[in-house]
Amino acid sequence: MVAPKEKNPAQKKPVESDRLKRAVSLATEKHKSQLRKSGEPYINHPLAVKKILEEWGMDEDTIIAGVLHDTVEDTDLTLEEIKTEFGDSVAFLVDGVTKISAARKNMKDLDSYLPATKDNFLRLMIALGSDIRVLIIKLADRLHNIRTLSALPPEKRIKIAKETLEVFAPLADRLNMGKLRVELADRAFAYVDPRRFEYLKNLIEKYNKSAEKTLSKIKKEVSETLKREKIDFEISGRVKSVYSLHKKLAKYNQNINEIYDLTALRIIVPDIVSCYLVLGLIHSLYTPMNGRIKDYISVPKQNGYQSLHTTVITPNKKIIEFQIRTKEMHEYAERGLAASFYYNEQKLTENYKQGKIQHLPTSLLWITELQDAAAKLRDGKKVDLKKLRLNLFADKIFVYTPKGDIIDLPKGSLPLDFAFRLHSEIGGHVVGVKINGKMSNLNHKLEQGDIVEILTSKNQTPKASWFDKIITSHARQKLNQLLRKES
Repeated sequence: MVAPKEKNPAQKKPVESDRLKRAVSLATEKHKSQLRKSGEPYINHPLAVKKILEEWGMDEDTIIAGVLHDTVEDTDLTLEEIKTEFGDSVAFLVDGVTKISAARKNMKDLDSYLPATKDNFLRLMIALGSDIRVLIIKLADRLHNIRTLSALPPEKRIKIAKETLEVFAPLADRLNMGKLRVELADRAFAYVDPRRFEYLKNLIEKYNKSAEKTLSKIKKEVSETLKREKIDFEISGRVKSVYSLHKKLAKYNQNINEIYDLTALRIIVPDIVSCYLVLGLIHSLYTPMNGRIKDYISVPKQNGYQSLHTTVITPNKKIIEFQIRTKEMHEYAERGLAASFYYNEQKLTENYKQGKIQHLPTSLLWITELQDAAAKLRDGKKVDLKKLRLNLFADKIFVYTPKGDIIDLPKGSLPLDFAFRLHSEIGGHVVGVKINGKMSNLNHKLEQGDIVEILTSKNQTPKASWFDKIITSHARQKLNQLLRKES
């Protein structure tokens, strides 16, 4: 993986193939008489999407689909023509993006459907059911639109900005595209609540200016210590985004003194062993705050994010957060699934579909939830969008089996959700549960780090009343199947 100081290969000017040049030529021809709201030629937009996808390191089919993503909706070009010229994969990707765009146009009143319109969210799922690259193209499309939002009338600006905050920024987060999430959220928030945005932006700038000398001193102290230990490292500052601060202040009753990560120092090292070594050295220099050490390397976040976080108090009573990670972890934290999906996750997901592996990694389980939902929708079956949205965008918790296996669940999950995640046969025979070695009940909400032991009996049968004791769509689906089988 490439070190942050080096030029990212995904950002080098790519050599365009004849196939990609044909796509650009075709899009230019089809959009030639069209203008954007700003008055500039419409082709500027698909070319901007193309550039973004190239920066993210996407494969050629995705980039071509990005160039052509508006042609079926806005010109006389057909999917069949795209398929003939560029193949099935490009045609499918264009079709997926077209469906999402069509869903947005059918919205009557965004405010009455927030956090996402039912139709738009349904289309997002259907599009994702077969290829996640559809969403990556849509995110690139949304990024350029939010960058040029000032050309639209005020009402439309607010509508698009709200949807960006409620749907697309969380989606970028689920793909672990950290830089994208920050830009989408901050640009959208500036339109949704401009006065609040400016206030918080100025607050961050003021805080950073006052903390500049302290950070410089700490950076020097840490650097000298790491050099003495002959550790290869890079150290830099990280400033909290405006929208992140807005959400955190809401959590802490607007008390900024409770926010300890307004600025942070990020240390990048060659390997995992060095991460923990650096953590120990920082704790030898400064006093770690209780409950503020987070090991996302051993237990990654649901989106695959890995890093060590620690908040410390310096001898002169200053509070500072450190983030420690490898170069690979940093690359993934910045660019996420966009750069790696085509080469790694796609192959993994295909193997999963074909039964070659039984379980996807924790960071990809949410993808299969969408794929299952999309399959149901295509078959005309009902899907509880509210519950599905909870599973996708809510915070996740990690709990353990007695053998130490990690199971991820949405926050608020109950023991039966855990049991059905293990296996439907286990879920169907539950008679009790032990949490952290003590008997508990099936209404007990699981907490981060709980060790959960499910007690079963061959004589137990599934009960319809259990629907009140589960929150995940996966568990509901499995319980439904068992009840139908019983009847």
